[in-house]
Amino acid sequence: MEKVKLLIIDDSALIRQMLKQIFSEAEDIEVVGTASDPLIARDKIKALNPDVLTLDVEMPRMDGLTFLRNLMRLRPMPVVMISTLTAKGAEVTLEALAMGAVDFVAKPKADVPKALEEYADEIINKVRMAAKAKVKALEIAKPIANGLSAAQVQSNPNRHFKTSDKIVAVGSSTGGTEAFKQVVKMLPANAPAMVVTQHLPVAFSVSFAKHVDEAGPMNACIAADGQLILPGNIYIAPGDKHLRVARDGARYICRLDDGPLVNRHKPSVEVLFESMAENVGKNAIGVMLTGMGADGAKAMLQMRNAGAYNIVQDESSSVVWGMPGEAYKQGAAHQVLPLDSIAARIMSLIN
Repeated sequence: MEKVKLLIIDDSALIRQMLKQIFSEAEDIEVVGTASDPLIARDKIKALNPDVLTLDVEMPRMDGLTFLRNLMRLRPMPVVMISTLTAKGAEVTLEALAMGAVDFVAKPKADVPKALEEYADEIINKVRMAAKAKVKALEIAKPIANGLSAAQVQSNPNRHFKTSDKIVAVGSSTGGTEAFKQVVKMLPANAPAMVVTQHLPVAFSVSFAKHVDEAGPMNACIAADGQLILPGNIYIAPGDKHLRVARDGARYICRLDDGPLVNRHKPSVEVLFESMAENVGKNAIGVMLTGMGADGAKAMLQMRNAGAYNIVQDESSSVVWGMPGEAYKQGAAHQVLPLDSIAARIMSLIN
């Protein structure tokens, strides 16, 4: 078995040692080296030719983002960021994902060694997944598959959508923060309401909503319990609660659920999609974007059986074809589309 060659980049000797210990438990991963700053890392990448990097954000001589920007420009390779669970850490991490980092591991500011031990399995799995991930820039500028240009997708700005019309439910995980923004960029301000479950820690939710809000003309926010779901708005599950869609007479509203993890996640795509099947039915459009695992696949099939129309991102444009791939295997998808065709298809279903 060929092992994944890993280079650990962190200015803390303790963290480097802790990570080395964690990866020593994985038979399929070999730590080929460590570096205390990006300049040392640059030389070790040339000498050791690693398959994956773990990269701290805050380091001496060159910060992690500057290093990542140079790396993805000159030698693109899979990177897993080591990020702090703070507002600043969230912003920097989302920037790193936009630059091409595959995923991140969030660490609290206090008692980091203990936290790393508790999340050892997650850290190992994310490095394994990163080794298989596609590292490439996602481009939306070209014409979309059904012949509509971005300008044409955003035509008919005065169209009015009733609250009983379509709702788009989106599930995503690894690679999803950037993939979803690419979809939002292509949608007009009067697009149908969207409800979104993206696997993220709660400390990252507000920053993610801000980035989505800035990505296109629709308004994005963190969903609140009892909030009315209206066209032109995007409702994002907070990082510590499940998001459901419920009926209130002729209207749809958000419901937040503080129940247990589902498929090891909270928020879970499974929970959101189940509520869409139960309460929205044929008025639903389901979209499964890139992500590791299978969260939401079974419930997406429930949506299809309830009359929803489902779209799955294709393998070639996905960072990881886990969640969309599983939904496809279960027969939940009506269409498998490249990322740059999804917005146009949503609007064609509405129009």
